[in-house]
Amino acid sequence: MRIGTGISYSGGFAESVADVVELEKAGLDVVFVPEAYSFDAVSQLGYLAAKTERVQLASGIFQIYTRTPTLTAMTAAGLDFVSDGRFILGLGASGPQVIEGFHGVKYDAPLGRTREIVDVCRQVWRRERVVHEGKHYTIPLPPEQGTGLGKPLKLINHPVRERIPVLLASIGPKNVALTAEIAEGWQPIFFHPEKAADVWGASLAEGKAKRDAALGELETFVTVALAIGEDVEPLLAHLRPVLALYIGGMGARGKNFYNDLACRYGYEAEAKQIQDLYLDGKKEEAAAAVPAELLRAISLVGPAGYVKERLAAFAEAGTTTLVVNPLQPGREARVAAVSQLRELID
Repeated sequence: MRIGTGISYSGGFAESVADVVELEKAGLDVVFVPEAYSFDAVSQLGYLAAKTERVQLASGIFQIYTRTPTLTAMTAAGLDFVSDGRFILGLGASGPQVIEGFHGVKYDAPLGRTREIVDVCRQVWRRERVVHEGKHYTIPLPPEQGTGLGKPLKLINHPVRERIPVLLASIGPKNVALTAEIAEGWQPIFFHPEKAADVWGASLAEGKAKRDAALGELETFVTVALAIGEDVEPLLAHLRPVLALYIGGMGARGKNFYNDLACRYGYEAEAKQIQDLYLDGKKEEAAAAVPAELLRAISLVGPAGYVKERLAAFAEAGTTTLVVNPLQPGREARVAAVSQLRELID
């Protein structure tokens, strides 16, 4: 099992890079750079490529609506080039609040768009003349829609790899099935290993039945909070506002993917209560309503023996990379946590 981590959405970039350099020495395998509606991830990934030697670099995530398919492919190829073949293209749909509210782009057809974008990317990386006639993207632009001067082009440069790994962030049944069909990697959120098969098993099986064998086995990247020690359980409280935000505030009633996931895990009443409180402006009360059982299940927080047991549960559920968020403050503590985890895994 590999170990990854992510850097912060905002602030402290120089400190985060210094952390990654030390974490790489401690056994870190991959680092994720988010985008959301903060600074772009591309410039930060390029900087990290220059400061690291071995660790893989992943976008976590590029939103599918904010770049053309060919620009996404060019960007991935460029990042793979400057990192000597260490880039992973993480893609996701984000949500309508960000896509329509910040980018002013209609949030529609995430599955269809994702499939077409991945197809175009792989054409670009193979240096084919890009021709794509899809429902959502047509390349080149038809003459009647433009000047008529567009023609199929291929990437000028030779990519380091003609198949850059594609990782899709997905949690809905259809999205997960698509991921298992076309992507090298899958990144769910709030992964509960004991309930993962019930929630996602059928979708994964559906997608894998259509999967091209050339893609290899699907890798699963699971984000977990991490703290190893005898007295670290109180640190779980730091996760309450995060889960309350996602379950309660990431969307309107009936349009919140994360609330739906909590319901599918069996927390229907709690999910409703969290959402009602959060949308009423009672954020602290919403955080307090997050079930402690859920916090423990999706985290690696506790004594070394307990964490080792939980590692076995995550491995049994198909996890191949743990994307850890060390809860103990300070670079020394974060590096120590990753080192401890590396020892428990090995």
